[in-house]
Amino acid sequence: MKYDGKIVGKERKNMDNKILVETSARHIHLTKEQIEILFGEGHELTVKKELSQPGQFACVEKCDVLGAEKNGVRKSIKGVSILGPARNAAQVEVSLTDARTLGLNAPVRESGDIKGSAPCTLVGPCGTVELSEGVIAAKRHIHLTPEAAKELGVCDKEIVSVKLSTARPLVFGDVVVRVSEKFAPAMHIDTDESNAACAVGEVYGEIVK
Repeated sequence: MKYDGKIVGKERKNMDNKILVETSARHIHLTKEQIEILFGEGHELTVKKELSQPGQFACVEKCDVLGAEKNGVRKSIKGVSILGPARNAAQVEVSLTDARTLGLNAPVRESGDIKGSAPCTLVGPCGTVELSEGVIAAKRHIHLTPEAAKELGVCDKEIVSVKLSTARPLVFGDVVVRVSEKFAPAMHIDTDESNAACAVGEVYGEIVK
């Protein structure tokens, strides 16, 4: 189901206080300058797949993420997906399992809150980018339009809990609500959280305050 930034009433009828839950795997956001360093001067990101949030897309391009060094070898995760469009600052979103693989202490943060977060090196086919900060584990969150927030009885920055009734039922606490006309209604969790809840296929969560 695609959204144009506004919720369509009949699409949420009989949904009560439920929200679509999507799994967000490790990915990278880059600035235009960093894209050119990694992939060549004048390079533009290639759309592979449109994502649920309006204007956001997964790219054909990938790069390697290098973390801490151990016994003379940099820990790494190869072929990490890049999401577009370009941003004002780089951000690498990983699960805590990924962070351990990289030997990094990635803090749990909301997107964009990267001050003092973990460093890494990005390696592309044409160059490398050293990030002094930017690696985070994304705080679980819900994207909502103002209309959907009103319908669900929540507001921007509110902290709620969300129950997933899966094969491994789980209640996620400390879920931050984010409200904007630019969003489409969906909750985002990372791969660690998704696996813990056995969130397979199309999954909906119930907001339980």
